Amino acid sequence: MRILSLNCWGGALYERLLTYLAEVDADVVCLQEVSRSPRGTPDWLDYEHDGVILPQRANLFDALKASLPDHDAFFFPFARGLLPAGSGMHWQSFGLATFVRSSLAITGQTLDFVHEAYSPNAFGPHPRARNVHGVRVFDHESQKSLAILQLHGLREISGKGDTAARAGQSKRLVEIIRAFQKPNEAVVLCGDLNLLPDSQTFDDLKALGLEDLVTKLGFTDTRTSHYAKSGRYADYLLVNPHVEWTAFDVVAQPEVSDHRPLLLTLP
Repeated sequence: MRILSLNCWGGALYERLLTYLAEVDADVVCLQEVSRSPRGTPDWLDYEHDGVILPQRANLFDALKASLPDHDAFFFPFARGLLPAGSGMHWQSFGLATFVRSSLAITGQTLDFVHEAYSPNAFGPHPRARNVHGVRVFDHESQKSLAILQLHGLREISGKGDTAARAGQSKRLVEIIRAFQKPNEAVVLCGDLNLLPDSQTFDDLKALGLEDLVTKLGFTDTRTSHYAKSGRYADYLLVNPHVEWTAFDVVAQPEVSDHRPLLLTLP
């Protein structure tokens, strides 16, 4: 089984992204910064970030579903806002997407917010609402069950250091994992956490037995050449001692986002 986590960057590198996901053909795909818009919306919308206009694929989720036909697809928005395209304004939802190969049995799910609540009418200022999704899958070949959770951590204007909002996010995340996890169950937690490696959040998660593989294995960069800023940590993948894994990589090539994919292989 292979588990992939990636911040999609709103589908800015749309064609490369779809090609890569189809080629890697992971069994469980956890994606952040996924967009979805009503039918009839122009293909591309504009989102302004730090004074730069970033192209957003308006209906990225539907395109991802089409490129992963052997997977069950789930979309979980944390906000909906209006973005421009030409002279018009269009609604776009933004959030998490999880894809699970249809041969795997989904035997449990959890979904909740770790910061604030769903924002239906505007994206709003940072730090914005954030959610977490978890899925429990049963692999018929190995006869084993696994809990996989993902989130897109808070973005703070001040940077990736610890803040009161991030402390609250961490507390809520630990509560959700504790409630979802079964005794002695294998657990994977992944996503763009928007944290530094020395964040208190990792100490909180360590109390659950979760350890980050990015820093443990010596990776120092989870961003691509499309990200020009310093501070190269953003994405993490944590496992507890019950996870039997054979390989883990922070994939440098191909570049399909301003984030690198994280790819975990289980026996």
